[in-house]
Amino acid sequence: MKLAGLQKLSLLDYPDKICAIVFTPGCNFRCPFCHNPDLVRPNRPSYALGEEGVEEFMAFLKTRQSRLDGICLTGGEPLLQEGVDLFLRRVKELGFLIKLDTNGSFPDRLEALLGEKLLDYVAMDVKNTLPLYARTVGLSEVDAAALQRSRDTIIQTAPDYEFRTTVVRPFHGDNLPAGESLIDAIGQWLKGAKRWVLQNYRKTGPQLSDEPMRAYSKEEMNLLAEEARRHVPEVILR
Repeated sequence: MKLAGLQKLSLLDYPDKICAIVFTPGCNFRCPFCHNPDLVRPNRPSYALGEEGVEEFMAFLKTRQSRLDGICLTGGEPLLQEGVDLFLRRVKELGFLIKLDTNGSFPDRLEALLGEKLLDYVAMDVKNTLPLYARTVGLSEVDAAALQRSRDTIIQTAPDYEFRTTVVRPFHGDNLPAGESLIDAIGQWLKGAKRWVLQNYRKTGPQLSDEPMRAYSKEEMNLLAEEARRHVPEVILR
């Protein structure tokens, strides 16, 4: 298990909970608009902390047992990590809730963690409609069956969860009608889910692509949320 960083306190990343955020290095996707590109790029040893980093983190958690509700494990893609189950068992033994951020491409590991009751909240990124998924994540192809299996597993077995989509032009349409049709298609894929978060694109620094990208306006995001609510009862704008 490798860690890439720690944010000791967050009031935003775990809904209604006070948490610490644990970052893991590496990702199997290459989303051009990724907001953590340094965690995605391979072979970044300065970001990879091995067992020493894990032990330091566990020592930190022991000092926060009366101050934090839980942790948010994010990345990169945490389920790439060998030993993630052992790591989360240790966190659970200290009495913390666990939220996992994942891209949904490792359903076997997700099912195993949920089966062991190691996850209290799962947030799965839904990047786009399946025909546009590969381009949106910077790959030549994606395993659609794995994504669908993760979706179903989360809906059926996660104690609490959200699906979330970062909307950004040009990947989700260069005008509102195109964006609405994509949101409608994604929403149909998410039918049966209880919560869907729409995140507007924000450029916070260097990205994995030089392709121009733009956000939606506040008014357009509100219209997209209305479209999304036709399919998923709880839609949140972030």
